[in-house]
Amino acid sequence: MGLATVGQKFPQFEKKAVVTLEKGKEFETITNSIHTGHNKWMVIFFWPKDFTFVCPTEIAEFNKSNGDFKDRDAVLIGGSTDSEFVHLAWRTHHDDLRDLKFPMLADTSKTLSRELGILTGGDEVCYRATFIVDPQGIIRWVSVNDLTVGRNVKEVVRVLDALQTDELCPCNWEKGQATLS
Repeated sequence: MGLATVGQKFPQFEKKAVVTLEKGKEFETITNSIHTGHNKWMVIFFWPKDFTFVCPTEIAEFNKSNGDFKDRDAVLIGGSTDSEFVHLAWRTHHDDLRDLKFPMLADTSKTLSRELGILTGGDEVCYRATFIVDPQGIIRWVSVNDLTVGRNVKEVVRVLDALQTDELCPCNWEKGQATLS
């Protein structure tokens, strides 16, 4: 299956996720209704593996920008094919991940990652993929990086801003600038 792309419906999913480090409340089941049921946008990003080097820099940066996504009525979700137990251990033992404000999705069956077309060959880990999904569940933007290159979170916020104008936005457009329509 090829890469899920703009204009397609984001696949239905129901996955375990780590949502807190609070004892007895660490895990929740997350579904598409986290955004479609609340008429919100969804920004969902994937990383290759927990306990690696580039991944925590990205996750920490998304966490720093969590308020920016909330201000834009967007639900932020991160995930990989690691289990919720591995996510919990990583969050517990990594200073930059302890206070995450978004769920860490566990796609252990790899079904969502496979449907999205973001698995590598061989080990079948996720590429560094980011999807912006509108409140109706339609993919409006996709970005996929190779395993060795971290993504730009500010660009994700910029694109979300542009999509939410529902107008023509020129090259390098930023929130507050004039659109073309």
